Amino acid sequence: MNDWSLIKLLSSLHDDIEGRLAIARRSFAHPVTKGDASEKVWLELFQTYLPQRYQAAKAHVVDSAGTFSEQIDVVVFDRQYSPFIFKYEGQTIIPAESVYAVFEAKQTISSDLVHYAQKKIASVRRLHRTSLPIPHAGGTYPPRPLPHIFGGLLTFESDWKPPLGQPLLDTLGHGEAEGRLDIGCVAAHGMFGCGNGGCHAISPVGKPATAFLFELIALLQSSATVPMIDIRAYAKWLAS
Repeated sequence: MNDWSLIKLLSSLHDDIEGRLAIARRSFAHPVTKGDASEKVWLELFQTYLPQRYQAAKAHVVDSAGTFSEQIDVVVFDRQYSPFIFKYEGQTIIPAESVYAVFEAKQTISSDLVHYAQKKIASVRRLHRTSLPIPHAGGTYPPRPLPHIFGGLLTFESDWKPPLGQPLLDTLGHGEAEGRLDIGCVAAHGMFGCGNGGCHAISPVGKPATAFLFELIALLQSSATVPMIDIRAYAKWLAS
């Protein structure tokens, strides 16, 4: 008799994430410590369950013009085609061409934190990205179009009542396009998404963290592979 249960496995994944976020919120008094613990929960989820072509880290993003983004809590990036990742004294720097998605991780979602996340995400999307022609046996393919960088917000709870109601949707709809949140998870309540047709919430979702993870993977699958990076554009800084 087969005692495995897919429903139980997927439910347990969400329960683990929600439980760890709740413990971090209850147990740590210092806001920075509490925030670091929450970031670690989300990072470990991505590092464990995303396909291996993707990696996730807390990082700054840099472009070949030497412009840096603000520090981002969770950067989902490519390592299969990206040769240039810099690490020093616990700091990770990722080239803009390598980035698939960026997320801010907070304890709760609120109007101020949505706008804060939009600002952080815009600092990545504004960066310059190179894209070289791709050589192949019969010649070269033209440069790959730059894929959309997904952006989102990850939290445990919501400051709104209802947690994912119209005030949230109205807030998500404001702001510049460069900062748009494409997807987000409020682990205790549900998830949300925004696209060209506007924003919507899925609430209640029985197991929001698992549903969010699957939706993120689906979005990443729909995205083109990162462009072929012009590494010489970065190498020019060696002569400076």
